[in-house]
Amino acid sequence: MTANEIRQAFLDFFQSKGHTIVPSAPIVVKNDPTLLFTNAGMNQFKDYFLGNKPAPWNRVVDTQKCLRVSGKHNDLEEVGVDTYHHTMFEMLGNWSFGDYFKNEAIEWSWELLTKVYNIPKDRLYATVFEGDAKENIPASTIALSKWKQFMSEDHIVFGNKKDNFWEMGDTGPCGPCSEIHVDCRPEEERKKIPGRDLVNKDHPQVIEIWNNVFIQFNRKKDGSLEPLPATHVDTGMGLERLVRVLQNKTSNYDTDIFSGTIAATEKITGKKYDGSDSKTAVAFRVLADHIRAIGFTIADGQLPSNTGAGYVIRRILRRAVRYYYSYLDYKQPLLFQLMPVLGKQFENVFPELEKQMDFVSKVVKEEEDAFLRTLEKGLKRMDEIIGNAGKQSLIPGKEVFELYDTFGFPIDLTRLIATENNLQVDESGFEKEMKLQKDRSRAATTLDTEDWVIVKEAGQSKFVGYTQLAATTELLRYRKIKAKGKESYQLVLETTPFYAESGGQVGDRGWLEADGTSLEIIDTKKENDPNYPFHRNIAFQPYRNNQCTCKC
Repeated sequence: MTANEIRQAFLDFFQSKGHTIVPSAPIVVKNDPTLLFTNAGMNQFKDYFLGNKPAPWNRVVDTQKCLRVSGKHNDLEEVGVDTYHHTMFEMLGNWSFGDYFKNEAIEWSWELLTKVYNIPKDRLYATVFEGDAKENIPASTIALSKWKQFMSEDHIVFGNKKDNFWEMGDTGPCGPCSEIHVDCRPEEERKKIPGRDLVNKDHPQVIEIWNNVFIQFNRKKDGSLEPLPATHVDTGMGLERLVRVLQNKTSNYDTDIFSGTIAATEKITGKKYDGSDSKTAVAFRVLADHIRAIGFTIADGQLPSNTGAGYVIRRILRRAVRYYYSYLDYKQPLLFQLMPVLGKQFENVFPELEKQMDFVSKVVKEEEDAFLRTLEKGLKRMDEIIGNAGKQSLIPGKEVFELYDTFGFPIDLTRLIATENNLQVDESGFEKEMKLQKDRSRAATTLDTEDWVIVKEAGQSKFVGYTQLAATTELLRYRKIKAKGKESYQLVLETTPFYAESGGQVGDRGWLEADGTSLEIIDTKKENDPNYPFHRNIAFQPYRNNQCTCKC
């Protein structure tokens, strides 16, 4: 079965069980302050689980674009290094909103895996929540009883709260879960070590493919759990891992989900992908993975930037650029060339990328151009830092910050290069330098103003600039200000011909003359506040006579 056929078989199966097929939500989250990105299929259904609004359906099925590179679910460090972690991935899911619960969910998952996908039953293992006395959560006896109908007890593994209690984030809907793992090892290895001994042990060939989550609680801000008004089913099966199993591959990247992108990268760079653990092979995997996260997030409305969700995308993009620059020996923009391949592959599943191809490609190329301009110098500086490290195993925080601030290296990119050279980064030192930089920025924009000195009591200044370019006037008030470490004075004049900056027009420039002294007015601004000066940033000493002449 192709990846497209496997995805469609999942949707068709649950549609036959009374589920409505719904589209994927955007990968970029705009209406939930607890999330930057959709990190699970259940995100778009959160309000239904909490009872904040009624669900339009009792049962739904979908494939959801997800991204996990920040916060609680962060897989970025493993992406490309291993063969089964990803940044952006597809989550196949079936959902019940107060309808069916544990028995049906488990029964249907077993039916789909063994009768539709024909996965050998003896290769499947299930995990069940053992309970948590500290939070007064009982063990999942219903799930245990149901699994015993399909598999022997030596294929059922009890899991603790870390492995078998699913939570979307620090707050929100949550509940115990029952995972399904598949043992893809050769028969000889399976005879030596039972699969149950490798479940949830990070074995590359004994992997979780499906998680049945039974939403029963809401995690509150204070950390406590409260029962939800109704119980729900929230399942998620990673398409990439499922396709790998069904196509009998040992790596997700050997499936037809990624093979097209890898082939295109080979053609562009002239390098060959051999599936090994070499830096070249890792680079191919990083590009095949990262291009999806970059393309679909931009298509969903998130541009790369220096803050928040935009910075996450910039980090991913720059990580990819560094890999093709260093290990594929490609020194010009590459990622934007892969976008048409990605758009065509998913045009019938997630059509938004294909529809915005020109825009997304342009954004990606501009980002690549910008980083490539500083990358070579940054890598040379990194080599110097590594060379100077000597016997020390830690890169000082000040130098980590220099790479970030001067050369645009996200800290995880510096961390990656450091790890490749058996070094670590001074995380706390970096954070200290970041704080100092933010403090300096805040101080630089702080305006320290002294009290106004009243020279003459009067109302609001009179503007005469529409009819004359000069006027003899009197000084009404002044005050000293300090900004960016410099002292200057603000003046309020009784009459002025200077048009202040307003409506997109630049303010007038000219001179203020008094007592034989001529001062240039270089910046003007008009405010609604009658006490706000017309003239700013003027080097001024109070005059014996408050009369002066303005010329503009």
